[in-house]
Amino acid sequence: MNMTFAITQGFGIISTVFFLLSYQVRSNKGLYLLQAAGCGTFALQYLMLGAYSGCFSQVFVIVRNLMLSKYNQWAWVRSKGWVPVFILIALIITGLTWSGPLSLIPLLVMVAGTVGLWTNNAGLIRLVGLVCISPPWIIYDALSGAYSAIINEVLVMVFVLSSIARFGWKQMIDTESDFQKQ
Repeated sequence: MNMTFAITQGFGIISTVFFLLSYQVRSNKGLYLLQAAGCGTFALQYLMLGAYSGCFSQVFVIVRNLMLSKYNQWAWVRSKGWVPVFILIALIITGLTWSGPLSLIPLLVMVAGTVGLWTNNAGLIRLVGLVCISPPWIIYDALSGAYSAIINEVLVMVFVLSSIARFGWKQMIDTESDFQKQ
C-alpha cells in the first residue's frame, strides 16, 4: 500500500471517530465541537486528494460550528441573519474552488447544514445530517477518492439513527429538552 494513500485515508478514519462521537453527546455544543475537530482532519484528507471544494467546505464548517457552539452564550450568534451570510460565503468558496459540477456537492452540504444548524433543534440537526449531508458526501467522497470518508458517512447515518433511538425523537425536537441547552 502506498504510504501517501494510507496517510490520506487515515485522516478520514480519525475524522470518523470525531463524527461518531458527536452524535452521541446530549448537547448541540458538544456536537458542534466534535464535528469541528472531525472537519479539520477531513480538510487535510481532501487537501491531500486535491479536492479543494471539499477541503475548503470543511474549513467553512469548522468556523460555522465553532461560532454555533456559543449559540446560547452569545446573543449575536443566534441571529438568523448569519444564515444568508454563510450561504454567501459558501457560494464564494465554491466559485474559488470550482472544479466542475462535483463542486456543487460541498455547496449543497454547506447550505443545508447552515440552514439546519441555525434551527438549534437537536432533532432537525440530526435529520438534516441524515438526509441532506451524509448522502451527498458519499457521492463526493467516492468521486474524490476519499474512501474512508464514505465509511464515515455510512456510520454517521447509523449513529444518527441510534442517537434518535437512544434519546428519543420527541425529546430531541422538544425546545425545552436538555438537547436544546448547552
